[in-house]
Amino acid sequence: MRSFRRHPLFVPALLCALAVLAARPAVAEGDGDGADLDISAQVARLYEDASVATGQYETGRQDAEAQRGRAERAERLLVRERQEIAVLHEDLGRIASAQYRQGGGLPYTAQILFAKDPDDLMRGQRAVRRADLAVVKAVAKSRRAEGRLAADEAKARSEWQALEKRKGELAEIKRTIEAKLDEARWALQSRADASVAAGSCRGAVRLDQPPVDSTRAWVAPVETYELSAGFGSGGEHWARRHTGQDFAVPIGTPVRAVGEGRVVKVSCGGAFGIEIVVEHPGGYYTQYAHLAAVAVDQGQRVSTGEWIGQSGTSGNSTGPHLHFEVRVTPETGSAIDPVPWLAEHGVIV
Repeated sequence: MRSFRRHPLFVPALLCALAVLAARPAVAEGDGDGADLDISAQVARLYEDASVATGQYETGRQDAEAQRGRAERAERLLVRERQEIAVLHEDLGRIASAQYRQGGGLPYTAQILFAKDPDDLMRGQRAVRRADLAVVKAVAKSRRAEGRLAADEAKARSEWQALEKRKGELAEIKRTIEAKLDEARWALQSRADASVAAGSCRGAVRLDQPPVDSTRAWVAPVETYELSAGFGSGGEHWARRHTGQDFAVPIGTPVRAVGEGRVVKVSCGGAFGIEIVVEHPGGYYTQYAHLAAVAVDQGQRVSTGEWIGQSGTSGNSTGPHLHFEVRVTPETGSAIDPVPWLAEHGVIV
C-alpha cells in the first residue's frame, strides 16, 4: 500500500474528536439527486474520518508499545528493588548479631564491670555507637527502598491499565467509523449501478475539495492504493488486452485529476460504467472509469489534484478499483501505458 499523506496526530487530544466522528448518523436512504449528493458527501467525509482514525490507531498502537516498554522496565526495576531489600534485611541481621557480640546488648553497668580498663570501655562504646548508627542507616535505606517499591508497583499497574484502556478506545472508534463507511460506500455504489443501468448520469456531486499543492503539476489519480491489473495484461474480462492501469481502492475513494485540463466526457453506461475523460495540454487525455460518482460536469476545467469523482465498481468490474488510462485521443483504442507516462511527468506509482 502506498500512501502520500501523513496526518499529525496526537492520541489524547483526538479521542474526543474521533468519538464525535464515530457518532455521526448513518446514511439515510432516499430518492432523487439530493439523496445522491448527501451520500457522496457523507462517503467523502467518512473516508477522511476513517483515514484519520487509521492514523490515530497506528499512533496509539505505537504509544501503547512505548507504554508496554515502560511498564516492563518498571517490572524489572521492581525485581531489582526486591533483591536490594532482601540484601538490606540480611545486612540488618548481621549488624544486629555483631552488635550483640560487641556488647551492644549489655546494660551500661555490665559493660563497666566487664571492661578491663577505661580504654577498653571507650572502645566498646565507640563500637556500639557505630553499630547503632549502621543499623539506623540500614533501616532508613530499607524503608526508602520499600517506599520506592510501593510507588513503582502502583505506577506499573497504572501503565498497564492505561495501555489496555487506550487500545480498547482506539479500536472501538476505528471499528465504528469503518462500519459506517462501509454502509455508506455500498449505498453510493447501489445508486451508481442504477445510473449505469439507466444509461443516464445523475449529475455532478459537490465535494469539499482538499488543499491543492500548487507546486506539483502532476499527481497520481488516487492518493492511497495498491496496483492491480497493469497495461497490456491479458484476461477474460477484456476483449483483447487491458488498456489501462488499475488502482485497487475501496468504493468512495476520492479520484483526482492527474493534471490540469478540461473535462471532455462524462458517461454512465457501457463496460466502463461511470467514467470521466479529461483533456490535458500537450494532446493527451486521461480516463477514470468504474466510478461510483462524478464531481465534475462536461466542459468544466479542473486543476491538478482536484477531486473529480469517487471510485467504485460500476460497469464491467470484478471489484472496487479505479481503471486509469492515458490516451492520445478521447476515445478508446488510443491508450498508451500510463505508468511510464506518469513517470515522465514526475509521478512514480
